[in-house]
Amino acid sequence: MNRPNMLRLAGSLILTGVLSGCFSFGSGDETVQQTKTTTTGQELQDLKAAYDKGIISEREYNQQRDRLLGR
Repeated sequence: MNRPNMLRLAGSLILTGVLSGCFSFGSGDETVQQTKTTTTGQELQDLKAAYDKGIISEREYNQQRDRLLGR
């Protein structure tokens, strides 16, 4: 293979790697922080509404309520 074709091949491979996200040029020290925006009270209200609508059983309601309250 001659030099111009090798350079095209190398360039294509590098471009493919960059476009596919295989290469990372950042520091890699990203921190993802998840913020809880729903309060426990809201979760309990949503859980009760699901129970009242028949979406979940009484057993499921009690298990999830106890989990939310830390019992």
